[in-house]
Amino acid sequence: MGGRPSSPLDKQQRQHLKGQVDTLLRNFLPCYRGQLAASKLPRVREHRGPLTQLRGHPPRWQPIFCVLRGDGRLEWFSHKEEYENGGHCLGSTALTGYTLLTSQREYLRLLDALCPESLGDHTQEEPDSLLEVPVSFPLFLQHPFRRHLCFSAATREAQHAWRLALQGGIRLQGTVLQRSQAPAARAFLDAVRLYRQHQGHFGDDDVTLGSDAEVLTAVLMREQLPALRAQTLPGLRGAGRARAWAWTELLDAVHAAVLAGASAGLCAFQPEKDELLASLEKTIRPDVDQLLRQRARVAGRLRTNIRGPLESCLRREVDPQLPRVVQTLLRTVEASLEAVRTLLAQGMDRLSHRLRQSPSGTRLRREVYSFGEMPWDLALMQTCYREAERSQGRLGQLAAPFGFLGMQSLVFGAQDLAQQLMADAVATFLQLADQCLTTALNCDQAAQRLERVRGRVLKKFKSDSGLAQRRFIRGWGLCIFLPFVLSQLEPGCKKELPEFEGDVLAVGSQALTTEGIYEDVIRGCLLQRIDQDEETEAEREGGACPRQPDSGAQIQPLCPPPSRGTFRS
Repeated sequence: MGGRPSSPLDKQQRQHLKGQVDTLLRNFLPCYRGQLAASKLPRVREHRGPLTQLRGHPPRWQPIFCVLRGDGRLEWFSHKEEYENGGHCLGSTALTGYTLLTSQREYLRLLDALCPESLGDHTQEEPDSLLEVPVSFPLFLQHPFRRHLCFSAATREAQHAWRLALQGGIRLQGTVLQRSQAPAARAFLDAVRLYRQHQGHFGDDDVTLGSDAEVLTAVLMREQLPALRAQTLPGLRGAGRARAWAWTELLDAVHAAVLAGASAGLCAFQPEKDELLASLEKTIRPDVDQLLRQRARVAGRLRTNIRGPLESCLRREVDPQLPRVVQTLLRTVEASLEAVRTLLAQGMDRLSHRLRQSPSGTRLRREVYSFGEMPWDLALMQTCYREAERSQGRLGQLAAPFGFLGMQSLVFGAQDLAQQLMADAVATFLQLADQCLTTALNCDQAAQRLERVRGRVLKKFKSDSGLAQRRFIRGWGLCIFLPFVLSQLEPGCKKELPEFEGDVLAVGSQALTTEGIYEDVIRGCLLQRIDQDEETEAEREGGACPRQPDSGAQIQPLCPPPSRGTFRS
């Protein structure tokens, strides 16, 4: 009695079950990995169809069947049947970092710029090679570090559909870290920024588009590109565009090797990362009040030490341009979100109208489905996305003097925001409508209920968009100005940081760093100025954005706000 009973399964049965579990995991884990990846991304409608592709050696236009997967990955097959039968694709790529061109002339100019020293050598090429034959409906995917992908559609309508799909996939793949709510994603992006600052690179750009491994790959490729170009470009065979094409193929091979190494390194770091996070969780939670008090003390001393140089830099460099930047950011996001509101209201009105006409018909069900798909309808959402692009040139000119070159990331951020707010509003409407509509209602009663739901949804959208708009302006305002201010203060102010190291080290926690507190002080001063300008601009436009309830708790007042009449004429 009390002894452990013998197993009812013999060795052969246990081995059989182990084999079943192994088979299950082998078949399940690929799906799970795919869903984990997909859960980080907004939905993208799978798009597929026939195209022709410039490929082979020498390159020739050849028919293919192309598929843009729901996670934003592009694949191409020899023919449609190969895809439908689950065959292997001829090639595939993540669309991270690509730029789509639909003009052959524009693409040829870009190709010529890759090897400008060979511009006079086109006569040495075969007359029909490398895009010399006109292409009616081209789709050129260009990447700074990868082989270019050249496709062509059969009709203008097909080209337009593929253009929308590919642009959506490029954005989807590019903003995976920016959209993530995980603290580790924010920590990674901050670490990339700090690493580049230590290398002497201040100023945001589009290097942080993509996954963590893709971002590290882009960082290293940018560092190595000048040396790689000097060492290898003179030895490349061919001339003119043939040589430029060979250069992109060489870059693609280097990029693949660096990406594989970065992926392996990050995978190897994962256990250490998990252990570090677990350790920090145990040590920080009991001592969080002490950490915050010590942080406040060090921040106060730092603020006193750097107040003079910081205020001088802000008055001289930032304040003259800040109102224009904030105004342009505000108008960019306002226009995009107003387009979302218009589409949302029109969609709800169509549903109400259809309900009055046919409460249980097929057309009503089709309208409900179309309404639910609005956030993922690229053609429909294009009106919102275009609004986010209209100020790109103006904002780029304003931000460039501060070293900000991340306009693609900024536009993607505004477009992601529009899509997310549309998705939230659509989900809210469908949920409320499902709760209030019953079979006991006649058409007019149901339409009246929907009208009340419509009002609630639009009211919530106004509140949500106001908060999101404020976060957008604050976040991108910091991206534009913070690295610049840090670079201006770098020679003098950072030399004073070592004298604060003792106070920080005395706490005994990795969560506090002198450099982090120093940046928080500067960040707080910038945010006060950004908030002040944003509120003034919003009032001028006709209504201030609501403040985030927790914004005051997150950012302590670190510098007195400047008097508006003191620093600006």
